[in-house]
Amino acid sequence: MAARQRAAMRPLDAALVRLQTMAARGGQPNRMAREVELIVGEWLGEAGADPDEVRTRLDELHEQLASGVVDAEEQVSYVDPDEAAAVKQAGITLAALVATRDAVQRARDTL
Repeated sequence: MAARQRAAMRPLDAALVRLQTMAARGGQPNRMAREVELIVGEWLGEAGADPDEVRTRLDELHEQLASGVVDAEEQVSYVDPDEAAAVKQAGITLAALVATRDAVQRARDTL
């Protein structure tokens, strides 16, 4: 059922879910950046892929991720500095989101 649900999603929404799931699992920044490269490769590899459409998707993805980075920065400021594990996890999540946003920007720049 989940696979059918993903198939019905817009490619952008499916990419966001994929990236959010990785970030929630503590995905490392370099792994998140590679995932963006895989997503862009899949989009460009679709039958009849239009680079302009892919660029539009990347623009939307970048906008969503930039917003997510701002939200994550705000959340980090709320973490109790005495809670070392929470501080560490918040930092990892923020770094992963920043790396993902930056990878999308690089992909946009190459199209």
